[in-house]
Amino acid sequence: MTTDVVVLGAGYAGVMAANRLLATHPGVSVTVVAPRPVFVERVRLHQVAAGSGAATHDLADVLHPAAAVHVGTAVHIGADRVLLADGTTLPFHVAIYAVGSGAAVPAIPGAGRLHSTAELERALDTAAALGELGDGAGVVVVGGGLTGVESAAEIAEAHPRLSVTLVGDPVAHLPGSTRRFVAARLRRLGVRIRPGRVVAVEDGAVLLADGDGVPAELAVWAGGFTVPDLARRSGLPVDETGRLRVDATLRSADGANVVGVGDAVTVDGQDHIRMSCQAALPLGAHGADTTWALLTGTDPRPLSLGFAAQCISLGRSSGVVQRTRPDDTPRSLALRGTLGSFGKEAVVRGTVWMLRRQARGHSYLFPAGPAPASEPIAVRR
Repeated sequence: MTTDVVVLGAGYAGVMAANRLLATHPGVSVTVVAPRPVFVERVRLHQVAAGSGAATHDLADVLHPAAAVHVGTAVHIGADRVLLADGTTLPFHVAIYAVGSGAAVPAIPGAGRLHSTAELERALDTAAALGELGDGAGVVVVGGGLTGVESAAEIAEAHPRLSVTLVGDPVAHLPGSTRRFVAARLRRLGVRIRPGRVVAVEDGAVLLADGDGVPAELAVWAGGFTVPDLARRSGLPVDETGRLRVDATLRSADGANVVGVGDAVTVDGQDHIRMSCQAALPLGAHGADTTWALLTGTDPRPLSLGFAAQCISLGRSSGVVQRTRPDDTPRSLALRGTLGSFGKEAVVRGTVWMLRRQARGHSYLFPAGPAPASEPIAVRR
């Protein structure tokens, strides 16, 4: 007997889901639809954009060897098959929706001029554009969240000849001591901090809501993420942002044989889950367990996911590991400076290590899933 599972996406959540399924249930047939033939460490894309690091691995390095890979993009999810942009149709018993997220480009005049660190190709374009700037050229990074802070710090450290400005309030959601440390580190790297909201991008400047303009030969948008509209186009239930709505077990809210994991889903009753690799790995593992339950006719378990920390790199030699409660609200404890940098790098490296270990059959990394049923309901003979 062979069961068919199609995993849509090859990021942290998609790879973890495929690896866990094949490590714990080797009889399952899994096809991964990957947008590119490499695995991208999303959390390193600010380094790619700055030209200070790499973020890709051969998919075979992190994916279970029994997984089939189809490089392409899904355009529609039906009741039992996925249509890809190249015309390929992939039948499935269960589809795992792991399409991830990308840059949320604002609807402002000149938005087409904005660069980004949200996807590999756009990060590479940003790196190329930075390399063409002359000494003293202005670079503006828009967004005071984790991505914006990391991008501004990395660019400033890698390109000290440029004038870097961060538009936003750096890590405003974190405790005052961490905010002050982050601001001081940015200034030490030469980053100017300019509170405000960008309303337009012009040739040579970004315009703020207060009427001021900030010189910018290059502007990088780091103001949030959006998700593909695949779920909406396929008639699946979505929230107002287009994320697939799933129940507490990660099954599509309409009862379809679609399991949602990663950035592109919203979990019923768990609004604290933010887009992050910290959430993607356990979501992928739990999604694999729910998929097996659907294949075998058992009742899937509800998800229980808590956060441990928020990690921020501030260049290559400094960072922050801010401890959090399970609901992702910050605690008072934080590692800062060199210890924070070490902690952040350990977490990033540990993520890839975890994927590799799961790919090689080490399923103990997450709690075991439900036991097989005696009467499979979605098995092709």
